[in-house]
Amino acid sequence: MLFDERPKARREDLFDRVKEVSEVIDAIDKGRPIIVLSGIRRIGKTSVLLVALNEVNVDSVLIDCRALKENYGRRELYALFSTAFSSKLDKLRDVLKGIRGVSIMGNYVELKWSGRDYLSLTELFDKLNRRRLVIALDEAQRLRGPLANEVKDAIAHAYDYDRNLTFILTGSEVGLLHELLNVDDEESPLYGRYYHEVALGRFSVDESEEFLRRGFSELSISVGDDVVTSIAEYFDGIPGWLTLAGNVYAGTRDLSQVRETAIKIAMSEIENLIRVKERTSPIVARRYETVLRCIANGSNSWGRVLRCLEDEEGSTISSSVLHNIITNLEKLSIIKDYEFLDPIYREASKRLKG
Repeated sequence: MLFDERPKARREDLFDRVKEVSEVIDAIDKGRPIIVLSGIRRIGKTSVLLVALNEVNVDSVLIDCRALKENYGRRELYALFSTAFSSKLDKLRDVLKGIRGVSIMGNYVELKWSGRDYLSLTELFDKLNRRRLVIALDEAQRLRGPLANEVKDAIAHAYDYDRNLTFILTGSEVGLLHELLNVDDEESPLYGRYYHEVALGRFSVDESEEFLRRGFSELSISVGDDVVTSIAEYFDGIPGWLTLAGNVYAGTRDLSQVRETAIKIAMSEIENLIRVKERTSPIVARRYETVLRCIANGSNSWGRVLRCLEDEEGSTISSSVLHNIITNLEKLSIIKDYEFLDPIYREASKRLKG
């Protein structure tokens, strides 16, 4: 059903996205070594990925990088791969059997991440190359960290030598994802490698309204055009929010409750970002909070944001400090050109404490 909040896995459950799914499948069929699937949060990347993987005639393994902490170690990285391979053991048992450093214990795949039989990712990819295989890394920007170059070295080696492997990297923090790949930097392991990017945009107002009407119809709920239009315009074509809105309205018949629920979720996510920054510096965390609130309240240029921040603190602020904050917020796909990419994040940021 369209209002199922879990990622879709079948084309019949996915609204539109015909072009994007077809483009991903076509890139896999052509044997592209690296495919990037990008777009802001809740835009439907995982759904497009799952539908494409289910339809393409190639075995695949999906690695959910969201489980990685900021300063993950080799143990955590290999546990991530182990879990992913274990979930596809019925398809990959024959190719995994006999690889040094890989043990199959019942339905679980153990990977040796240290010691005598240590298995490097480069070696693992070389062995997997015996089979045509797609390795999908969901929210791949989370691989940034102490072992990022090790992962990129392995992907770069596979790019050059493992013709049977295709890597798909998805990311909602688009700037960080591009920074991870860093194909234009001579110091990057992936320097000069081409990747095929499929960027997901938001629905138009008409598409949003059609999505909502079909979703309500599936629930056998009659909803007026004014409600449908109001929801479509408020959530600005972002499928994840439209899905949430459809579910909340179906249960409450209250538009204000729909908006409030979404804002509370966005507020929680923003507060989590602030808490992460607070581990480094309470001052930096407070400034992120202030900058978000300033932009949400209309400071739409460098000078206006700087003035707003300085007024808040009663102090002059270094240009480099503000530059770093603005740049990071853009890399996180929260803002672009001093505007929020997600209207719900804007509304939530207005409520940040002063």
